[in-house]
Amino acid sequence: MSDQRTTPAAAEPGPDRVLGIAEGFWAAKTLMSAVELRLFSVLAREGPLDSDTLRDRLGLHPRSARDFFDALVALGMLERRDGRYANTRETDLYLDDAKPSYVGGFIEMMSARIYPSFALLTDALRSGKPQNEEARSGNADFFGELYSDPERLRLFLRSMTGVSLAAARGIAREFPWREHRTFFDVGTAQGGLPVQVALAHPHLTGGGFDLPQVRPVFEEYVASFGLQDRLRFAAGSFFEDPLPEADVIVLGHILHDWDLDEKRMLLRKAYQALPRGGAVVVCDRIIDDERRSHANGLLLSLVMLIETPGGFDYTGAECREWMREAGFRESRVVPLDVRESMVVGVK
Repeated sequence: MSDQRTTPAAAEPGPDRVLGIAEGFWAAKTLMSAVELRLFSVLAREGPLDSDTLRDRLGLHPRSARDFFDALVALGMLERRDGRYANTRETDLYLDDAKPSYVGGFIEMMSARIYPSFALLTDALRSGKPQNEEARSGNADFFGELYSDPERLRLFLRSMTGVSLAAARGIAREFPWREHRTFFDVGTAQGGLPVQVALAHPHLTGGGFDLPQVRPVFEEYVASFGLQDRLRFAAGSFFEDPLPEADVIVLGHILHDWDLDEKRMLLRKAYQALPRGGAVVVCDRIIDDERRSHANGLLLSLVMLIETPGGFDYTGAECREWMREAGFRESRVVPLDVRESMVVGVK
């Protein structure tokens, strides 16, 4: 009979992975603060800067500025050479607010909304109710509040373009667009997906469908690419109005916002708007069917708990079943990158 007291310590796992996850918000909030301070945009404009100069540019107190900058170096978000700080290739591309690839708007939104609300996840898990600022004030209509504030709406729409850009390019690349002539992006926001698809496929025409308040933001963005003759805006509510008719209907980052009945309703509306042989393209952070490996998609579903009355993320198999119920004769799941996948249904 073995004596458990003699078991070598090496046989026991250390706490590093557990503590690493628990401390994960340290790194997240450090990056969020850097974005809010426009640190990466300053470095993009002015080039490598020493610690004192960068601190002055950002208006920081001297006590911890150096630790802040060096933490970003250790996280791989900055480079430091000869005492001067500079952006990495990634941060220069995605966190300089002068570039169209900027995703900082989404990070700012996470810092302002999701970060404080996620501290109430335990309450949300117990109650099943949203914990965002609107819900805490007695108004659970996040989208109603958002769309009533033009400046806040513009920031949100721009942030959606930045965070969705890779998926939009993936859809433009992976879907067989040569088989179709027209398309519409439902819940189009700024129009990031229609622009990427139109740039990659000159034979296509189409546009974006969203609430009327979005029109000026969409038209300004589309015109900046010279695509106003091929892409148009259609105003409406996908709850109250039929979807625009087209060969392809895209639902990008839409389904996960809504409860199961609303998800099924949107797929039925897409089916009705399509001709025979037309296709619906659903894009989200699709969870793996075994619900074991796509942690980001599962964590995003917890964000939907915090932010929405009934939204949740879902597996490819679940989405394909909803498509079958809506009438689609075939469907498939196509990975786009490490986070995003599209589910294609054919009528």
